[in-house]
Amino acid sequence: MTQTYDVIGIGNAIVDVISHAPDMFLGQMGIEKGIMQLVERERAELLYSAMSDRIETPGGSVANTLAGIGALGLSTAFIGKVNDDALGRFYAETMAASGTAFPNPPRPADLPTSRSMIFVSPDGERSMNTYLGAGADLGHADVPDVFGGGGILFLEGYLFDKDEGKTAFAEAAARMKAAGGRSAITISDPFCAERHRDDFQRLIAEDMDIAIGNAVEWMTLYKTDNLDRAMGMAAEVCETVVCTRSGDDVWVRSGETRVVAPVTRAQVVDATGAGDQFAAGFLFGLARGHDLEVSARMGVVCAREVIGHVGPRPVVDLTALFKAEGLA
Repeated sequence: MTQTYDVIGIGNAIVDVISHAPDMFLGQMGIEKGIMQLVERERAELLYSAMSDRIETPGGSVANTLAGIGALGLSTAFIGKVNDDALGRFYAETMAASGTAFPNPPRPADLPTSRSMIFVSPDGERSMNTYLGAGADLGHADVPDVFGGGGILFLEGYLFDKDEGKTAFAEAAARMKAAGGRSAITISDPFCAERHRDDFQRLIAEDMDIAIGNAVEWMTLYKTDNLDRAMGMAAEVCETVVCTRSGDDVWVRSGETRVVAPVTRAQVVDATGAGDQFAAGFLFGLARGHDLEVSARMGVVCAREVIGHVGPRPVVDLTALFKAEGLA
């Protein structure tokens, strides 16, 4: 019998390399605080060598989300591409060991395995410097036959930076639709929304059932400084639209339904993965049949957990946190 999965993700298979750094260091190195910047191989090697301390973990936005969903007990698979090098083998082995299937084994590639140098400031803000590498060459031919059980497909905007990624998205979304499942996307970054505005708008309108972004991403995507208007434009064409708001209440819209999930501000140790883990809790809730309000509150709990420690993945029992909040 073919293995089926509750949630299948597709995106960049990136090894996250996390280090602490003061704001002065960011300025000296020309790193723009709080965003993701694409870097070339030489720049990646320079930044890696400049890191004072390093924590290496299999990352990528969607892969982090799947790790959170898997920690909550659902079956997950991640479609990504790595080179058959040390980092690629580390990535595949660690994903499998954590419970997320990685159906594409490491294979020789022209480029090294992707990696992101993430500098965490004293205020917890993270600045990402990503070398796309082999992961960005994922294309439609790399999409395996894992959609037989339907479920939820989750896509990341970062993969749109190469045309091959767009073909992989289209292939995966078509297969999930044929299997009777739902598809969701995270916009990922305002620069993604700026670079790929037409593609994103078309994808959200035609292929996605769920779209998640933060306030800046939504306003950038629809070229407006009015967040409510931006979400309204998205909600006209997409079934469920979600907006995280950097420590403020989360907004969810579905047709005429509006949901607000309250956020209690907490100390930020490392903001890496906050959006990824919100998505984990939210998609877990939907996969388990919870309504939008409960699902959004689950997302808030997961985001709050991950900002309390270094690293983009949960380290405590999320189910216990749900119970403490009356969500399970």
